[in-house]
Amino acid sequence: MSVPDYMQCAEDHQTLLVVVQAVGIVSEENFFRIYKRICSVSQLSVRDSQRALFIRYRHHYPPENNEWGDFQTHRKVVGLITITDCFSAKDWPQTFEKFHVQKEIYGSTLYDSRLFVFGLQGDVTEQPRPDVAFYPNYDDCDSVEKRIEDFIESLFIVLESKRLDRATDKSGDKIPLLCVPFEKKDFVGLDTDSRHYKKRCQGRMRKHVGDLCLQAGMLQDALVHYHMSVELLRSVNDFLWLGAALEGLCSASVISHYPGGTGGKTGTRRLQGGSLPSEAANRHRPGAQEVLIDPGALTTNGINPDTSAEIGRAKNCLSPEDIIDKYKEAISYYSKYKNAGVIELEACVKAVRVLAIQKRGMEASEFLQNAVYINLRQLSEEEKIQRYSILSELYELIGFHRKSAFFKRVAAMQCVAPSISEPGWRACYKLLLETLPGYSLSLDPKDFNKGTHRGWAAVQMRLLHELVYASRRMGNPALSVRHLSFLLQTMLDFLSDQEKKDVTQSLENYTAKCPGTMEPITLPDGLTLPPVPFTKLPIVRCVKLLSLPTSLRPQKVKSLLGQTMSTKSPFIYSPIIAHSRGEERNKKIDFQWVQGDVCEVQLMVYNPMPFELRVENMGLLTSGVEFESLPAALSLPAESGLYPVTLVGVPQTTGMITVNGYHTTVFGVFSDCLLDNLPGVKTSGSTVEVIPALPRLQISTSLPRSAHSLQPSSGDEITTNVSVQLYNGETQQLVITLENIGLEPLEQLEVTSKLLTTKEKLSGDFLSWKLEETLSQFPLQPGKVATFTVNIKAKLDFSCQENLLQDLSDDGVSVSGFPLSSPFRQVVRTRVESRPTNASEGSKSGDLGHLKDCSLNWKLLVQLGGLAEKLSESACLHPQCQEFKLRPSCLHSKSFYPLSCFSCPGRVS
Repeated sequence: MSVPDYMQCAEDHQTLLVVVQAVGIVSEENFFRIYKRICSVSQLSVRDSQRALFIRYRHHYPPENNEWGDFQTHRKVVGLITITDCFSAKDWPQTFEKFHVQKEIYGSTLYDSRLFVFGLQGDVTEQPRPDVAFYPNYDDCDSVEKRIEDFIESLFIVLESKRLDRATDKSGDKIPLLCVPFEKKDFVGLDTDSRHYKKRCQGRMRKHVGDLCLQAGMLQDALVHYHMSVELLRSVNDFLWLGAALEGLCSASVISHYPGGTGGKTGTRRLQGGSLPSEAANRHRPGAQEVLIDPGALTTNGINPDTSAEIGRAKNCLSPEDIIDKYKEAISYYSKYKNAGVIELEACVKAVRVLAIQKRGMEASEFLQNAVYINLRQLSEEEKIQRYSILSELYELIGFHRKSAFFKRVAAMQCVAPSISEPGWRACYKLLLETLPGYSLSLDPKDFNKGTHRGWAAVQMRLLHELVYASRRMGNPALSVRHLSFLLQTMLDFLSDQEKKDVTQSLENYTAKCPGTMEPITLPDGLTLPPVPFTKLPIVRCVKLLSLPTSLRPQKVKSLLGQTMSTKSPFIYSPIIAHSRGEERNKKIDFQWVQGDVCEVQLMVYNPMPFELRVENMGLLTSGVEFESLPAALSLPAESGLYPVTLVGVPQTTGMITVNGYHTTVFGVFSDCLLDNLPGVKTSGSTVEVIPALPRLQISTSLPRSAHSLQPSSGDEITTNVSVQLYNGETQQLVITLENIGLEPLEQLEVTSKLLTTKEKLSGDFLSWKLEETLSQFPLQPGKVATFTVNIKAKLDFSCQENLLQDLSDDGVSVSGFPLSSPFRQVVRTRVESRPTNASEGSKSGDLGHLKDCSLNWKLLVQLGGLAEKLSESACLHPQCQEFKLRPSCLHSKSFYPLSCFSCPGRVS
């Protein structure tokens, strides 16, 4: 026997082997349609008994393995079912002859056989034949299952008769010596009358009868016969058959302890006819169908009914620990024979399946390690692939995931071995994909954003390189680009500088033929590879939405009283602070963007590569409103620090817009990078309101710009400072030009003035204008210009205004005095600090005020006279002058006298 069955399990020792084959030319689809229906009848229960019978079907079985049927009866082909197409009566004799030829291949072991003929009609089909069934086509064959039931019934009758024939002790008859094929030459010339020879014959026959009892559903009888066989064979050192007897004992004990089976197959077999003992309970078998056999025909021939109830059930069954010990002993005996390598290998596999049920992984790995080094004949490449794949599945079964991945990877490499004329790159690629879980590797880049890296990075990179190479040899460049992109994105931290250069160079070569996209790739077996965005090329650490420039920033409309039209909501304090990053990112920002205006988002990025990184076509990803992203191109230095990058775009509609991320093109791979997938990114919000398009107005004046500002800007206003010099009583015109430089018409114009001073010390109309002519040009269309004139008149009344110059100085007005008839001179300079403006007091002054966005710097020339007159040593007695608290020393200090004293009626002459 040279072909091992890696799917063998302990419960297969109680099955009858039936081979289903096609005769002539039968399509694969039709054959497996019938084969599937045949396999559905895989178990039966014997009526009026607690015995069960199980069938194992194979559509291919090596004839040389059939020669080991006496050694272990479950390896013997006892049934043959053939399927053929025959559409003409003249072809029938030839078809029937092929059926007989097929029977001769397994003729020495067959109990019964059947031939299913499809397509033949006429007189030939009306002739009754017990071993032939005719059907007009593959759709009209409802009785297939019933035919199989009858077929299994005949197998059971033959099996039972053979069991009873071998089990009966016929005194005086010599017991034949059962042999395996390679032993026959060793027993030529032996003394057949010796006691040693007779014990050998008895021990082997007992073992054989135990196999038949196990197949016939007599579990306890099988245990008794196996125990007796072990004792006889051990006494004559018949190690090969002793190992078989021990393995049979283990199989019967496994069936008793684990009625669900150890093969891990789907489905459960259930038996009819009342309650069954544990050995006949459910077992995993595909497509179970119950069949009842009446043993009445057997009793009429003198065959005794089941006597297993009379035998002790407990003492002959091995304990779970003893099962493994006996398996080890049996395997040690098999290892003594070179030609028993397949038997030894299959025994290791069966023991591993039992240990997997017992959750004893370490001991199971020892059996598997032994199976790896069992030397079989020179295996073909396909057999090597099968062997390594089964080893991988068994390691997976006992929980050795990395070991399982290793053998599956070896099987993948075997698919493309140099000795194979046509390498199977698709099979290699499929097997490599199956190794990914064993190496803690997922092809979803989101699994690598969780922080801690799992698995050996060096092995994972090697596996990814093999996936890239296999997909390229398959002729799928898009798949190569996807795997190489995944390697660069997820393993960037583990690549050396030279490896980074090599990988990026390879990626550029691949993308030159097939650019990388963000579309998922679906493989033929249904697996979907998600897209791989390059969130690390470059790495983004901060995302900030920027407000519009001051000149374009929308302002809330204010009334003439300076109050905003919208009311603020009440402030409610809450001690609960939301720490969710998602809520922080999606919260609304307090400024607005304007439809049609260029908006900006600032990113802080850096380049982790040891060479210059070129980022092409970088733009924003948004949702909520229609948005035109204006792409940008970057060139980041090697391993640069945080570098500010501004991405711009234009919202085309109004509403709430959310910045979801950005897109890039790096090394020929297009990536959509979402903010939610960027770990460690700081952002103050990503949602902003887009308001309708606003008109844009450009203002210019006829006066020259001032060198300094009289009042600091509040930040939300656009101010222009112009300078004008006037004498008291002088008037000058200020021409203001309004130009519509936007795309929306200007519909309204409002001009207001505001006082800088809070005192009612000034009188007269400083500013005056008329808007009738200007408003007649409104609405002002885009590109049009309108003007209006503001008259500036300097009019100051110095009578009865105490401390006027000091007040003007406090209000930011420069006052200079030039003596015409007096040697005294005083200059009052502007103070740095300015006083707050009170709008309520300013409203009392009528037209006194100040034009918004235009500060007027007044320079007043005041003629001072009468300073040469002497004052009395006493102070002025006028009530208005008492507040100055003048002292006599003022006569000698040559200090400046209050102006009010010169016009005071109570002054001293």
